[in-house]
Amino acid sequence: MLRRAIPNSAQTLPVLGLGTYQSFDHSAGNAAALSDLCQVLGALKAGGATLVDTSPMYGRAEARLGEAAQVAAVADSLFFATKVWTTGREAGLQQIEESFRLLRVPCIDLFQIHNLTDWRTHAPTLEDLRDRGRIRHLGITHYHRGAYPELERVMLTRRFGFLQLNYSLAEREAEARLLPLAQELGMAVIANRPFTQGDLLARMRRRAFPKDMERLGFTGWPQVLLAWVMLQEAVTCVIPATGDPTHLADNLAAARAAASLDPGQRESLRAAYEAAL
Repeated sequence: MLRRAIPNSAQTLPVLGLGTYQSFDHSAGNAAALSDLCQVLGALKAGGATLVDTSPMYGRAEARLGEAAQVAAVADSLFFATKVWTTGREAGLQQIEESFRLLRVPCIDLFQIHNLTDWRTHAPTLEDLRDRGRIRHLGITHYHRGAYPELERVMLTRRFGFLQLNYSLAEREAEARLLPLAQELGMAVIANRPFTQGDLLARMRRRAFPKDMERLGFTGWPQVLLAWVMLQEAVTCVIPATGDPTHLADNLAAARAAASLDPGQRESLRAAYEAAL
């Protein structure tokens, strides 16, 4: 597994993480779903990955993640990342404390301001929690290129160590300014939507899979699409969302194949993708 440094920190992160949007939003008491989530988290740990990203916006995902991490006995091995997604200081404090309760951990590794919602209000709250040792890192997020100008302005305040944004072979706009700026400022980057919320996968599954990609160790388009994001040196961690053990195994295989390539081979993945369109 490739690992990337968290800038301004002695810590590194595996380049593959796990998202929980839609995939962890299950009702309490759903034994089959809980079993799958436990298998996913166990396999994630066994495969050498750690970061799991969630949010109060994702329905019951925080609660199910906290439960599954305890049942699978992997909570101490995970890098928990969640978000505040509300307006107003008091509402933010309440939501943050609820995240601690649902995730069942005394310290959260990364707290992000979801989609920049009321970020000026929440930043001092998160900075205080960091100074008191309850959280380790602060971040900002968005999922849409329309927010990139505001993301850039907030990045330049230098108050946040992590940036999360959408990035895939179908959504490359972040390459123009935000990824280079993150490197310049020493910000870790989490890439979400590596499959463009499934649209990219659906399109590529109708395309023939090239033999030269098989020779590089890939078995299908999902692995190629994911590896291309992983091999972007500005990206610290990519977080495809899944609650399916089979899909998680495929993502881990993509990470292993990517680790065997040199950065120059990333261009061949893009070329294969574009030739298949």
